[in-house]
Amino acid sequence: MAFESLKKILTTEVDEEDEYEEVKETTKTSSKEYKNKTILVEPRAFSEAQQIADYLKTRNQVVVNFKRVTSDVSKRIMDFLNGIIYAIDGTMEKLGPGIVICAPKGFEIEGNISEDDTKKSSKKDDLGDW
Repeated sequence: MAFESLKKILTTEVDEEDEYEEVKETTKTSSKEYKNKTILVEPRAFSEAQQIADYLKTRNQVVVNFKRVTSDVSKRIMDFLNGIIYAIDGTMEKLGPGIVICAPKGFEIEGNISEDDTKKSSKKDDLGDW
């Protein structure tokens, strides 16, 4: 009896059109959509630099505001990010005092933001020449 059931399963004809449609539907649902984002980050400690690097590795732009960290920590994070940017062949631009944008390869950062020398803040720019 088991042999007859197996024979019945193996000899059942499959409609080729139905099989094609199944494969076609599977292909549609398995395709992935990649959405790139611009992520805003205000790190509070050097340990958050790895999360910024992870965002860049997943091809997201990151705007980093250093106002919540000390000058020493901001320099350490900048050094770390410079290494990441070099490794992924990305770009980094200063947006303002203590604010930078980091972008992975394939993203262009256009335009210039001029610094107004007449309105210098009382706080020293933590990033120096950056």
